[in-house]
Amino acid sequence: MNNSFDFSKFSRQSPKGILVIYINLIYKVIRVSWLLLFLLFKDFTKVSSKIGASYIYLGLVFLLLFLLARAYLIYKNFQFKIANEHFILKQGILKKTNTSVSFDRIQNINFKQNIIQQIIGVFEVSIETAGSKDTEIAIKALPLLTAEALKEMVSKSVEFNTKEINDSDKKPLVRIGIRELLKVSLTENHLQNLMLFLAIVIGFFQQIEQIVVTLGRTEVLDGFIIESTNAFSVSFFFVLILLIFLTIIALLSSFVKVFLVHFNLTAYLKEDAFEINQGLFTKKSIVLKKQKIQNITISTNPLKRLIGISFITFKQAVSGKENVKKDKLIRIVGCKIAQVERIKTSLFNVTQLEYGEKIYLNSYYKRRLFIFSFLFIIALYLVLYLIFSQVEIFYTAIFVFPFSTFLILKKVKKRFYKVTDTMLLVGSGLLETHLTYLEIFKVQNIKMKQTIFQKRSNVADIIMQTASGKINIPCIRLEDVIKIYNHTLYKVETSKTSWM
Repeated sequence: MNNSFDFSKFSRQSPKGILVIYINLIYKVIRVSWLLLFLLFKDFTKVSSKIGASYIYLGLVFLLLFLLARAYLIYKNFQFKIANEHFILKQGILKKTNTSVSFDRIQNINFKQNIIQQIIGVFEVSIETAGSKDTEIAIKALPLLTAEALKEMVSKSVEFNTKEINDSDKKPLVRIGIRELLKVSLTENHLQNLMLFLAIVIGFFQQIEQIVVTLGRTEVLDGFIIESTNAFSVSFFFVLILLIFLTIIALLSSFVKVFLVHFNLTAYLKEDAFEINQGLFTKKSIVLKKQKIQNITISTNPLKRLIGISFITFKQAVSGKENVKKDKLIRIVGCKIAQVERIKTSLFNVTQLEYGEKIYLNSYYKRRLFIFSFLFIIALYLVLYLIFSQVEIFYTAIFVFPFSTFLILKKVKKRFYKVTDTMLLVGSGLLETHLTYLEIFKVQNIKMKQTIFQKRSNVADIIMQTASGKINIPCIRLEDVIKIYNHTLYKVETSKTSWM
């Protein structure tokens, strides 16, 4: 335990935090008013002639000084301490707030360093709890030794008891290198990146068109477009090269994004916690309590299986019905099979579960999917025919119906469950395959649901509510639903293990 820092008295973050807060305020202003700023700079000459350039510069200087004063006041009024296993925070300028968070409510402690924080040598420490969708406490600028001492102090809680390990003795449970990150980037949504790139290119050409129209040279632009159009129509080779170029750009952008976010991804296993480190320009370090993990989901798809990787998503308690943002998900990408097994076995006893028999859903589920899917497709074709009045539209059904059938059969095949005395495994997915592992005692609420159509087929849905969301198993035999329902209630009522 590092006793060189006294957190029992209110203290402030590093004075360097003023710069971090100041830059963060400027970024927020730009993000909110970027469209106004774009229009201002685009027609600066016209606007400055009406208002006056000196007034614009003076307003900009006043805004920067105001933000600097606000950053200083935020820094001065931001004080924190630790007392009676509670983290206590005072903050606010005109509206003062006091926040007290008990150690047992803390889900994970995150270290973060953006490029500015790396340059000035400070860390951002954020503390997240189960009761809030946003970060509960964020300290923008702490020196490394102070940040580590604070993490160690909070980590001494009974429910977050981690043994001290020397850096030289720590061996990562998972280490994702550049080769694995390259594999991860190959499985990203390249179409999304390609569409974004095309939108930027189209926007660029629209700006050129506006400039040409302003200069009164529209005839030159029209002639260029006609010549370019003719060249495109006769040059299949050029179009092919362009498509290859855009595909390479999409692949490179995916790799850059993955590389920046997940660079040097390592996961360490302590006695009661995972420590996950990743990031290049923005470095993140997450300390995640094992017992606060509600369930994990292992995701893969045909391409990921071909190159031998999977993604693991840790699900924690969320606030009410709020959706979890993507950047809030705790995920380890690019895991090999052995690494996935090590993480699973470190969290759960899955021996019986892995050797258990898969129980697939009742055939009613497949019939329901076929009926609703084909009714939707038929209705869509009718709407398209009423709009365009072209019989040729129906020719595409030769491909649409077989492809839809293939997707439905894949979805049905991936829908299964396994249940043991202590664990539940639920399979789902369409193009991707998702395997969700849940300890039964962590179920907070369980419900059986049966429609009048399901009643005829003697099937029902079972819905399990956990602190991280719902897990739904549809269309299984009513006898099995009753068995799972009673078994889950028994395990929840008799278990003395803390789920949080």
